[in-house]
Amino acid sequence: MTAIFSLGRELAKGVDFLRRDARIELSYRLSLFTQLAHIFVTCCGFYFLARYVGGRVFPDLGTDYFSFVLVGVAFSNYLGVSLTGYANSLRDAQMTGVFEQLLVTQTSVGTIVWGGSLYHFVMTTVHALAYLIMGATVFGASLGRANLLGAGVVVLLSVLAFSGLGILSAAMVVLFKKGNPFNWLILSASWLVCGVLYPVSVLPGWLQVVAQWNPLTSSLDALRATLLKGASLTALPAEITMLVAFAITLLPASILLFGWAVEQSKTSGTLADY
Repeated sequence: MTAIFSLGRELAKGVDFLRRDARIELSYRLSLFTQLAHIFVTCCGFYFLARYVGGRVFPDLGTDYFSFVLVGVAFSNYLGVSLTGYANSLRDAQMTGVFEQLLVTQTSVGTIVWGGSLYHFVMTTVHALAYLIMGATVFGASLGRANLLGAGVVVLLSVLAFSGLGILSAAMVVLFKKGNPFNWLILSASWLVCGVLYPVSVLPGWLQVVAQWNPLTSSLDALRATLLKGASLTALPAEITMLVAFAITLLPASILLFGWAVEQSKTSGTLADY
């Protein structure tokens, strides 16, 4: 009973973090407009590129190019948020002095990290939906057969699979006061080899092997299947297995390492340093 009460209290604190960040973001009145404008301009760019390539259905894509790239761009942002969100939320709390105040309230460091990044995940979801809605209604993307429930499950598994790397970055912030210096390389490499803008099949054989070991590849393949073809999760055993494997191996390991980093910093008295 005590554990359930404690969990409920931490979840409530996470919601408070979400409300705080939303209130801050809404105080910038042009923020939402500029974000929607960015999405619209991005859709325009890929729409005209798709017209140049040709609006036909490509056999190797299983759909037209615009619909293919729309899903890739809309959902690849989850990897970026997962890689940087946890570390950035912890770093911001340290630099603004909020971190020490929160520790006084007996808020756990883990809650500070995931609660501080919750808003970014919510907004990434809003952006992804905006891409899809705008792409379908304004630019005619082929989403009529979308399996939204299946896509939602894939997004959840993807976030869990990606988050392990992000929590490792947060652990580095705790230990070394800097995030993972290789995050930019992981993001760039993922855009290059994971089929965000073009199918993995166009890559050299050895890069295709690399791509298959990146969870973003499995995530985008599964999302395109559910959103563009209406596929069920049972039709995607390889993709789902890969995402689950990353989630159940990397996520617990990163949480354990993060907990160890916090204890080390508490022992040395450097937990609130930055």
